[in-house]
Amino acid sequence: MKKSIRLFTTLMVCMAMALCVSCKKDNAEPNGGGNTGGGGTQTVATVTTAEVTEITKTTAVCVGEVLDDGGATVTARGVCWGTSQNPTVSNPHTTDGSGTGSFTSNITGLTANTTYYVSAYATNSKGTGYGEQKSFTTQSGGGGGQTQTFTVNGVTFEMVAVEGGTFTMGGTPEQGSDAYDDEFPTHSVTLSDYCICKFEVTQELWLAVMGSWPGTVPSVSYGLGDDYPAYYVSWNDCQEFITELNQLTGRMFRLPTEAEWEYAARGGNMSGGYKYSGSNSIGEVAWYYDNSGSKTHAVGTKSPNELGIYDMSGNVWEWCQDWYGSYSSGSQTDPTGPSSTSFRVLRGGSWGGSARGCRVSIRDNIAPDYRNDHIGFRLVLVP
Repeated sequence: MKKSIRLFTTLMVCMAMALCVSCKKDNAEPNGGGNTGGGGTQTVATVTTAEVTEITKTTAVCVGEVLDDGGATVTARGVCWGTSQNPTVSNPHTTDGSGTGSFTSNITGLTANTTYYVSAYATNSKGTGYGEQKSFTTQSGGGGGQTQTFTVNGVTFEMVAVEGGTFTMGGTPEQGSDAYDDEFPTHSVTLSDYCICKFEVTQELWLAVMGSWPGTVPSVSYGLGDDYPAYYVSWNDCQEFITELNQLTGRMFRLPTEAEWEYAARGGNMSGGYKYSGSNSIGEVAWYYDNSGSKTHAVGTKSPNELGIYDMSGNVWEWCQDWYGSYSSGSQTDPTGPSSTSFRVLRGGSWGGSARGCRVSIRDNIAPDYRNDHIGFRLVLVP
């Protein structure tokens, strides 16, 4: 009997020990079920998002950094973006390598004048971690350059959209020592949207509107043909042309103000900061004294400026709407010049001028009834 009791007791102790060992195994964290081989807990990666830079109408650049891989290898990283907050990798995103460290992402395919939200991300076996959300707004659309075509008495002409903006008018630094006294002081000008002729008004368009010349007829000596600029036209003649054109089209064309002219010549808000209209090399964009052969040339035969506008340096001087006067240093919005003086403004230089005389900030002035072989014009239309 005692032997049976000892045997029973021994069996009970063995069963208790076995049960204890089993419980310990059940409570142990399985290897790979949240631990690394070294015993650390795995998590999603830790990521930061830097401010967005180099923003254009359709692109931007964002730098991200994977600070910690969470104990598991980062297999993909980049940035994701969208027009709603808290973008994820289900939104448009980049893939910029793997592992920890910083990376640069090029964001493309954006829409102009739109606010976007962006976050850096990093993906490992535990999921995707996201950095702080940043926001940015793309540049406004177009910047100008879009064209609109008009037809009058069978003759077509194109107007180029110029998106309004703020610029520094006058003898800015790229003009160097070539700037004259009347190009100072430089001053800030803000302009509203408008459209300007892609080309100088041609002889064909003048005759389509007016039927005849107001005085001296253009000649082969100074350039003759449908695509050549109209010349031998005074400021007063241009006003008669505009009155007739507006009656024919039902629109409100006019001469550009001096500020509108210079802003367009500089390329508007797409400006490359050139000395001449579209280039620092005058021969690329202008007919002037050294290459013109002492005559006008067909419009649009040199390279355009940033907005796709031709001949704003050289070929013919162009009348502006303004009376001529001195500049002031104060900021201005949509300026129209002095109320009255003796002379009207001319801009842009001509086939007979030097390189210095064809810069984007060059100014001249003459009586409004004056005509000669190197003065023409182009039009503006306010939307």
